[in-house]
Amino acid sequence: MSKGLIRKYAKQNNMTVEQVKEAYEIEKQLARILRNSTRQERQRLQLYTSLYDEFFQKVPSHTQLKQKLGAETWAEVVAQTMQFLKRFLKHNSTFLEIGAGDCSVSLEVAKYVEKAYAVDVSNEVTKGLKIPPNCEVVVSDGVSIPVPVNSVDIVYSNQLMEHLHPDDAFDQLKNIYKALKPGGLYICSTPNRLSGPHDVSQCFDEIATGFHLREYLISELYKLFCEVGFSRVIFCKSQKRIHLELPLNPIVVSLIQVSEKVIGSFPYAVRRKVANRLIVFRGMTIIGRK
Repeated sequence: MSKGLIRKYAKQNNMTVEQVKEAYEIEKQLARILRNSTRQERQRLQLYTSLYDEFFQKVPSHTQLKQKLGAETWAEVVAQTMQFLKRFLKHNSTFLEIGAGDCSVSLEVAKYVEKAYAVDVSNEVTKGLKIPPNCEVVVSDGVSIPVPVNSVDIVYSNQLMEHLHPDDAFDQLKNIYKALKPGGLYICSTPNRLSGPHDVSQCFDEIATGFHLREYLISELYKLFCEVGFSRVIFCKSQKRIHLELPLNPIVVSLIQVSEKVIGSFPYAVRRKVANRLIVFRGMTIIGRK
């Protein structure tokens, strides 16, 4: 346990130190249920929905409830996301966000597209929202994408894939692929394991033990996207006005994999420090084209 990391995390998330400790214990306990569950249990008991609802009920201080960050800060976060997404949006697009949370991004995107879907596993964070006619909130079991096949131009997820049980990640990716129109894009932003852990357990553990059930490497996501059938996979970095896209292929990924193995062999403190200093390993956005 790092007291410095706890204080930093608390400040970043507008929580007290005690709230961070409480959130960690509750999140770790609920995440353990998910990790140890079978696929049948997750579907039959709707574990993603029930456990996340339970978490938000027990930890109302969590920043996924937008009022915690304040209107001005939250608006800035949404504006930065929109600056990135707008390059992919058209007025006749159908957009779908997975892990929409309080739907702030989906509601903003709905102003620029024909149709928007906001998909989430939790009922709690979507309560009381005013939804425009061209935006639809859909509660998922965590794996299904309950929209018509070949109906979506752009699927977007941010900090979502790491929350899936590893056994469910491939199935959800297949469902995303089915939902996309031919030529459609899946934009997947997720933490990189080398610079993690990135959930609340970063203050206490060397690997993610909270709701980040698995954090990925670039090479691992590339393999998953190719196995599902995406015709093109791109690594993307976008910060403010800088937007870079690197098409991935076996040669490029083999070079990335060497770097991942080298950095991954470092002791925890060194590995995390090095990875966080290298922009390519701080986080990642992978774009798959159907």
